[in-house]
Amino acid sequence: MSGGVAWHDLECGGYTEDLALWQELAADPSLPAGPILDVGAGTGRVALDLARAGHQVVALDVDAELLDALVARSAGLPVTTAVADARDFALGRRFRLILVPMQTVQLLEDRHHELLACAAAHLLPGGLFAASVANPPAYEGELRPLPDIHERDGWVWASQPVALRSVPAGLEIERVRELVSPAGERTVSGDVVTLARVGADELEAHGKAAGLTPLPRRTVDETEDYAGSDVVILRG
Repeated sequence: MSGGVAWHDLECGGYTEDLALWQELAADPSLPAGPILDVGAGTGRVALDLARAGHQVVALDVDAELLDALVARSAGLPVTTAVADARDFALGRRFRLILVPMQTVQLLEDRHHELLACAAAHLLPGGLFAASVANPPAYEGELRPLPDIHERDGWVWASQPVALRSVPAGLEIERVRELVSPAGERTVSGDVVTLARVGADELEAHGKAAGLTPLPRRTVDETEDYAGSDVVILRG
């Protein structure tokens, strides 16, 4: 397992709180026939879950390494991949449902309107676009929750969130990553992710500008380990 895949699995792969909502939307009988597009699919947390339920899924991500791991795990499931930027993709097909889970929208450096334009061009008439927007609790400064830890083949991977900071570009999340080899060699590195300030109102406004119609929002509740999120839903 490569380092990029291992860190992605550790920091994102354990999140399951939203899966029931994506399954519910995918099973909506009002949707037209066609495949589902999972934007920011990573190693397949959502795409593989939907494919196991029998849905045809296209998994899109800018990181080919993560999608290679997804393919290796797909085991004949009805899922294909597309390496592309969420802000600029042209797949030559349309979808019944386009999902943008977790904080993918907030990782687009305030270019989410470009994602919505692409999504509108790829949505079947009557199809749905659904994107989650994280709403972490107000906080600034150092923090020390329990780290995420994973062990595989004698290697130990640990990721520790250590700070939240408000910066001009949005909310900065700092983590310390620690890797311990089977021989006990320890490597420590830092990782910083910035979530752009994108609200549900703003996302709906850009959706309307792209020709989509807002529907009632849904929510994914906060848990002890994860922030909650608002889920914007738009009809094509």
